[in-house]
Amino acid sequence: MIKNLVRIGVGVLTTFLALLVLWQFRMIVIYVLISLLLAASIKPLFTRLVGQRLFSKIVWIITYILALLGLLLLIFFIVQASTKELYILAQNASAQDKWRLPLWLSGSFQQTISTWLPLPSVLFRTIIGPDGELVLPALIGIAQNIGAIVTAGAIILILSVYWSSSQVHFERLWLSLLPSDQRKRARDLWQTIEFEIGAYIRGQGLLSLLVGFCLGFGCWIIGSPSPALLGLIGALASLIPLFGGLLIIIPTLIIGLLTSAEIGIVTGIYTIIILVVIQIWIKPKLFDRRWDNPILTVILMIALADAFGIIGIIISPVISAICLIFWNRLVIHRVAAGAATDLSDLKERLAKITQTINAMEEPHPPLITNSMERITNLIAAAEPVLSGELQPESPHPPLDRD
Repeated sequence: MIKNLVRIGVGVLTTFLALLVLWQFRMIVIYVLISLLLAASIKPLFTRLVGQRLFSKIVWIITYILALLGLLLLIFFIVQASTKELYILAQNASAQDKWRLPLWLSGSFQQTISTWLPLPSVLFRTIIGPDGELVLPALIGIAQNIGAIVTAGAIILILSVYWSSSQVHFERLWLSLLPSDQRKRARDLWQTIEFEIGAYIRGQGLLSLLVGFCLGFGCWIIGSPSPALLGLIGALASLIPLFGGLLIIIPTLIIGLLTSAEIGIVTGIYTIIILVVIQIWIKPKLFDRRWDNPILTVILMIALADAFGIIGIIISPVISAICLIFWNRLVIHRVAAGAATDLSDLKERLAKITQTINAMEEPHPPLITNSMERITNLIAAAEPVLSGELQPESPHPPLDRD
């Protein structure tokens, strides 16, 4: 009794100590987690290189590097254009003494808006200070944040490439720590998570680029003075789960009130149409709704936002999907997994009995022959049923690389 209590106490203390260490190094844990997620998303790029000749591998690697540099260059130009548009917008707002509304909204509604909202010039001076004394600290903070983001991005990218290139070795290492009878199940679980999360991240990246491109290009066609800024806001806000659409519409309307009311209204309507089309027809094709649980996502979003800020909000759907996969594979289909293990044992025993019978002198007794045929038929009939119960969640099961 005393030994059991001591063992339980040591286990509890060890768990608390591990959680404390993880909390103290939580940013490192976040970097490693994000790098693993990114490695899962770019895994198909490295899989393509397997079996290729040396020349083909070099060509594909150069293509990947050029594509990455092109994407980084595109992001740089978009951020640069957005900065200029934001500066022009701030200059116009600093000298504007009223909100610009269409003629059919003038009158009482104009007075209501003026009562509810401060004038643009007053709002601008409140943000930057009466003499602009808040601008320098804000710029210093932005520069520091950009430097931290660039550094973190470089670390995450290097770790992702390292995980992807050495994935087989790491899998063998951590699987060797488990009992032999649990390795296959743990490996299948890991590959399922890797496949589903990689597909989610690729879909989310494509969705973000699509929203940013459609919003920026459409605003440019409409004649908005800030197409790059609105496209960048749309691309970043689409990464926010559940509430990203609202964060896209509000800046569009505010920029419209600061510039031209007609363009603002048209831009707002266009933004709503784009978001509805993407939500109804495009998003279901990019994401697997089996791992979409809004309630769990909101709970994780609140918890992770308090601990990790905007990064926690962005990765909350990924953590939610991982939790659902664990629950589905370890709890719901646990009975099926146990039945499949028993079936595997039966097949091994049947193979040994068959070898023993084949070693016997012929002719074999009819009872033995009929019994072996019945057992073989029963196992063959049960195998597809249990296999279908074990892996209903992934249409593309991970391949066994042993």
